[in-house]
Amino acid sequence: MKKLILPLFLVSGITVGQTKLKPAIDKQAAAIETKVIEWRRDIHKNPELGNNEIRTAKMIADHLRSLGIEVTEGVAVTGVVGVLKGGKPGPTVALRADMDALPVTERVDLPFKSTVTTTYNGQQTGVMHACGHDTHVAILMGVAEVLAGMKNELQGNVKFIFQPAEEGIYQDGVTSWGAKQMVEEGVMKDVDAIFGLHISSQTEVGKIGYRSGPAQAAVDNLEIIVHGTQAHGASPWSGVDPIVTSSQIITGLQTILSRSVNVTQNPAVVTVGAIHGGIRHNIIPEKVEMIGTIRTFGEDQQILVHKRITEIATNIAESAGARAEVNITKLYPTTVNDPDLTAKMVATLESAAGKENVRVNPPVTGAEDFSFYQREKPGLFIGLGGMKKGGDPTKTPSHHTPDFYIDEGGFLLGMRVLSYFVVDYMGMQK
Repeated sequence: MKKLILPLFLVSGITVGQTKLKPAIDKQAAAIETKVIEWRRDIHKNPELGNNEIRTAKMIADHLRSLGIEVTEGVAVTGVVGVLKGGKPGPTVALRADMDALPVTERVDLPFKSTVTTTYNGQQTGVMHACGHDTHVAILMGVAEVLAGMKNELQGNVKFIFQPAEEGIYQDGVTSWGAKQMVEEGVMKDVDAIFGLHISSQTEVGKIGYRSGPAQAAVDNLEIIVHGTQAHGASPWSGVDPIVTSSQIITGLQTILSRSVNVTQNPAVVTVGAIHGGIRHNIIPEKVEMIGTIRTFGEDQQILVHKRITEIATNIAESAGARAEVNITKLYPTTVNDPDLTAKMVATLESAAGKENVRVNPPVTGAEDFSFYQREKPGLFIGLGGMKKGGDPTKTPSHHTPDFYIDEGGFLLGMRVLSYFVVDYMGMQK
C-alpha cells in the first residue's frame, strides 16, 4: 500500500507550515545560548529597581533594533515593546519578560555578583535580581533573535513586551504595577494571545510546570486599626485594651480558612505580618495597628474572604467595647491560565521539554502581575526549571532571598518553549 503524502496537514490543529520551523528554532537557540547567558550575567551584575530599569531597557532596545524589530521605548515609564512583523498574515502573539530587581543584598559568591546599593524606604540596601527577572529578559532577547531570523516564514506578528515594575512600586501612598500600566497604555489592544514564563529556583532544570485555570493567587493588602481606651497597665478595667482585642481578632481570622473557605476547591491565606501598639510596659495604648496579606483564587472566594475579615474584626472589637477599622486594598488579580488555550498548548510544552518533563503544578499562593494581561486576552503563564539537576528543592534558597541562585542550564529550554508557543499558536489559527 502506498503511503498518502500531503504537503500540508493538521496535527492537533497545528499546520506543518509552522511546526516545520522547530528544527530551525532549536538550531538557532543552541547557537546563541552562550550569548543569552552573557546577557543574563550582565543584567544580574547591574540590577535596577522598578521603573528605574534605564540601563536594562537601553540594552534591550538596542538589541531589538539590531534585529530590524520596530521598537517603542518609555512604555509604562521604562518598558520596551518590540514588534516583529511576520512575512505572512496571521495573529499577533505577545511574549512578556519583567525587568526589575529587588532591594536585597546578594550573598551568593558569583563572578557577576551584584554590588549595587541604594536607599529604599529610608534604609541602605543592596539591589539584586533575587527573583530571576534577569533570566526572563535574557531569554526573551534570545527568542527575539531566533524568531527575527525566520520572520518571512511567520504567519503573524510577534510582540515582545519587556515590562518594568512587576514587583510593584510603593510611593507616596500609591501602589502601581508595570503590567497594569502597560495594559492601560494599550499594549494588549492588537494582541490575540500572550505567553510568559517564570524561572523557579526550586524546580529542576529541564522541567516545565503549568496549571490550567487559576494558577497563582490574587493578592490584597490588609490593614486593621483597633481603637480602644488608654489606661494604666495596673488597672486594665479602667480602659478598653486594643492589644487583647487585636490578639482575639488575629485568632478569629484563622477560622476563615478552616470554617468559611471550601478548601477542597481552592486554598486561601490570611496572614497578619505586623502588629504595632503601645510605647511603654505599663500603659495600655489607645490603638493597635495590624497589617497583613490576603491570598485568594477567584473573585467569588475573594469577596467571601474580604467579607468575613470585616465581620470578624468589627464584631470581635465591638464585643470588647472597642472599634475596628478594616481597610483592604486590592493589588494583583488571580493569574488565570485560559483553559482552552492551555489545553491546546500542552502538546507544545511536551514537544519542547519532553512529555516526561512536563507536570501540572499545584496552585501557587504567590502572585504575579501577568494576571493583568490575562484579563485582556487569553494567556498562559508557565514555570521553568532553574535548579541544578539533582538538587533538593527543600534545601534550595527560595526567591526573594539573599542566597537565591539560578542554574543557567535552563535558558535553552526557555527559548525553545517561548518560540514554540509562537509558531504553534500561529499554526492553530489556520
